[in-house]
Amino acid sequence: MTLNRRTMLALGTGATALALTGTPADARPRPTGPVPSDRELARSLPGGFRSRYATVNGVRLHYVSGGHGQPLLLVPGWPQTWWAYRKVMPQLARRHHVIAVDLRGMGGSDKPAGGYDKKTMAADLHALVRRLGHRQVNIAGHDIGSMVAFSFAANHPEATRKVALLDTPHPDQSEYEMRLLYRPGTGTALWWWAVNQLQHLPEQLMCGRMRHVVDWLYAHSLADQSLVGDLDREIYAHAYNSPQAVRAATRWYQACHQDITDLAGYGPLTMPVLGIGGTFTYEDLERKLTAQGTDVRMVRASKSVHYLPEEEPDVVAGALQDFFG
Repeated sequence: MTLNRRTMLALGTGATALALTGTPADARPRPTGPVPSDRELARSLPGGFRSRYATVNGVRLHYVSGGHGQPLLLVPGWPQTWWAYRKVMPQLARRHHVIAVDLRGMGGSDKPAGGYDKKTMAADLHALVRRLGHRQVNIAGHDIGSMVAFSFAANHPEATRKVALLDTPHPDQSEYEMRLLYRPGTGTALWWWAVNQLQHLPEQLMCGRMRHVVDWLYAHSLADQSLVGDLDREIYAHAYNSPQAVRAATRWYQACHQDITDLAGYGPLTMPVLGIGGTFTYEDLERKLTAQGTDVRMVRASKSVHYLPEEEPDVVAGALQDFFG
């Protein structure tokens, strides 16, 4: 999850944000029984979606694909999986061959010791695209997935028809200016950036407890908690509850130092770029993308804070359909 400082200021204190939920996270009911498998989840979506695997670039990636038309790669972020796009995939599948992928370290994909810089993860996706027989794809990413989508376009422009970035730009020098302490009532620190920089401690704290993390993040990002249900949250928590999964996720954040270095070597993106910004992130995303691309257009998701495909799926699906054509 990557919210900028203006977002945190706008959200206010944790007590204020939790008041929006009506019910404390620990008091909400938990689903009973096992979490559905990726295979079951994929088959539950209209559009003929199926769960699949491919070993590419030395890593086994899990992805869910369905629909017909031009290939469209969907890339999620932390702490989610391909399931984050469940509300938009059926709509997009009417015109596109949709491929929602779990990144290296995420969900059903391998969790190796290294390779979590966004350039390497973009190379994973490029190898997957080639394995699936596509010369060129559209790609859309959210959160960490948006960083990878940007890197995909920057490093593989010949394979990128158009790129859409949801709410989150590629890491740059401004990450070094994040605050860890706010005066009471003026904001909430982006603690997950700091915690995920640590070695060993995150997996000790979060392993088996990711439902608490997931609930906290949604409590502070959704005015309407029903937009992401208990089963959805349990799916995400289950995907990150192992030490290997927590460790892999921390390395997405730890690799941001290399990502910032890599960004300095990229030229402007020359393919069409779409930015979809939430209520508090739109201006920051627009400012950065217009400096990083030559053909940039923007859409505002005016009711969203961060989890755009779950908060405003019709806005996101419509914007992607209009943009990708």
